[in-house]
Amino acid sequence: MANQETTALGERLNRRAVNDFMLKYAIYFVFVILIIAITFKEPTFLSIENFRNILSMSATRIIIAMGVGGILITGGTDLSAGRMVGLAAVISSSMLQALDYPRRMYPQLGELPLIVPIIAAMVVCGAVGLVNGLIVSKLRVPPFIATLGTMVAVYGATSLYFDRPPYGAQPIGGLDKRFTNLGSGWLGLDGRLSLPYIVLIALGIALIVWVLHNKTTFGKNIYAIGGNPEAAKVSGVNVTKNLLIAYTIAGLCYGLAGALEAARTGGATNNYGNGYELDAIAACVVGGVSTSGGIGTVPGMLVGVLIFSVINYGLTFVNMSPYWQQIVKGAIIIAAVALDIRKYLNKR
Repeated sequence: MANQETTALGERLNRRAVNDFMLKYAIYFVFVILIIAITFKEPTFLSIENFRNILSMSATRIIIAMGVGGILITGGTDLSAGRMVGLAAVISSSMLQALDYPRRMYPQLGELPLIVPIIAAMVVCGAVGLVNGLIVSKLRVPPFIATLGTMVAVYGATSLYFDRPPYGAQPIGGLDKRFTNLGSGWLGLDGRLSLPYIVLIALGIALIVWVLHNKTTFGKNIYAIGGNPEAAKVSGVNVTKNLLIAYTIAGLCYGLAGALEAARTGGATNNYGNGYELDAIAACVVGGVSTSGGIGTVPGMLVGVLIFSVINYGLTFVNMSPYWQQIVKGAIIIAAVALDIRKYLNKR
């Protein structure tokens, strides 16, 4: 009898271990199956050139995810991320048009150092992030509502800035070659054995965020706030201060991402960044960041972004309808959140 009970207990533990493993890595299995299916339909998909293209597409999304992920870890969310990306793209590109371009937004503006407009865009978005943090931490407005409000306000401000005389709401083009090279150039021996500049920048930002999350008191605090804000407060964590820092860092990330997106695409409009916040949130959740707060890693966020980039690029590569692509992405988002909730319930 004792042996039978021991065997039954062992089988239950094994089943639970298998279930936990499947819950933890199910989304990665789906990812591998998708790659196999895409490669089966179009064998040329697995190439160095496609891999580099996917990394280039992922770069600005990685930077956005680094900002959104930190806020999700605190138990919040940020719906204004995409519109801040658009604001940064418009600000930076408007200040970095070529001197011989006939439709310059600032005809009298001379050639600026490349870093100045990028920093300007980051500072503006960082200030918006700080406002988000104040609304959430001081006014106690739920993050969803607070950032929804700033999302609408930022889009209005971007449109006002964009729709200026004498040319009105025309796409901002004719960008300085130094700027576009930052978005499309690469570091390496040739076009194949190289990494785009924006990918290197994105990886550098990811490394900085990893250090902040894992090697600083601030990182420990945001995980504590996401796990239980009241307990964190009782244990001496300054919740308001850390939320302000988290939202400001997020804003700085969006500002940099917006400038790099303008450099990558060679222009900007007031609609840049529309929906990017949803992609970033979805990528973070797919990468293991809990919607309940307190759980998430930088490597997981990177993997989540790459999963969505491969899906976008791969399904386009095999000529799948954009409408079906949206259905696939939606199904993956729902599955990721469902798995996250299951993992949370299993731990209770």
